[in-house]
Amino acid sequence: MNIAILGIDLGKTVCSLAGLDKDGAVIFRRRIKRFKLLDFLDELSPCIVAMEACGGAHHIGRFCLTKGHEPRLMSPLYVRPYVKVHKNDDRDAEAIAEAATRSTMTFVAIKSEEQLDLQAIHRHRERLVQSRTRLINQARGLLMERGISIGTGRHVFQKALKMLTSKAELDLSPRMIVMFESMASELAALNKQISGLDQEIRSTAQHDNDMRRLMEIPGVGPAIASALVAAVGAAENFGKARDMAAWLGLVPRQVSTGGKAKLIGISKHGNSYLRKLFIHGARTVLHLVQDRNTPITQWVDRLKERAHVNVVAVAMANKMARIAWVILTRGERYNASRLIEV
Repeated sequence: MNIAILGIDLGKTVCSLAGLDKDGAVIFRRRIKRFKLLDFLDELSPCIVAMEACGGAHHIGRFCLTKGHEPRLMSPLYVRPYVKVHKNDDRDAEAIAEAATRSTMTFVAIKSEEQLDLQAIHRHRERLVQSRTRLINQARGLLMERGISIGTGRHVFQKALKMLTSKAELDLSPRMIVMFESMASELAALNKQISGLDQEIRSTAQHDNDMRRLMEIPGVGPAIASALVAAVGAAENFGKARDMAAWLGLVPRQVSTGGKAKLIGISKHGNSYLRKLFIHGARTVLHLVQDRNTPITQWVDRLKERAHVNVVAVAMANKMARIAWVILTRGERYNASRLIEV
């Protein structure tokens, strides 16, 4: 069989395959166990291997590169319109192969093992932070039920919880005291794990050239720099700076028809974790940067005079993302004396 494009619908245990010839006709269909997929690709003549960008796709994509195949990863959102009639695994594989033939299709860059490792660290840290937040909120609610109110802020709560568990005169049952002591120990363990991951992220950022250049941008620290490099690499997959900002969901969502343009809130598409980090970083530029005489701070200060602070924060995050694209793709360093228009 002269398979020109092989579409693979990846499953946890079974994968559906559909092969197209150079004219786009389906000449091959097969279902195969996932653990046998790499052996099948090893024996297959070099061709285009199309997949949705999902769990395990980057690992298979790197394997394809070593065997002479051309891996093409796509967002599942872009593949869905090519599914004909009823949806099933075989039709999904055919749709994936057909979508990969489109000249206007946007493909996902293959991530390296180092990028995936760094992404795993960020995801692990985010899970621990969410667990810490849930623990604090639950403890606040339990204390409120017993008439004990604690001020806002994580550090304030941790100090108050430590003091509460050491006071024997509080009107708390022995059962609740034991439980709050357990919560305090769990909270201390979570803080220790998060601090260790923060240190690893800082160390990684200090030893990477791209991350060091990104951290010269106001509002960009080790977390944003490392997460961005882990997600986009050198950002060469984006044709222009606005494409990366749109991928982060930092551009207005359009509902336009009949020649009438209607822009509403930001689209919130793409990487929600990176978008959150960029907006938090933008808020530091709005409120914490001391030097207000640089072009970028003067630009954001003028914007604050005519727009809501939340709108300004998103606009600043958009600007930071565009500057980051320039730094990654062109190998430049951030110049504080000028405002990059991208």
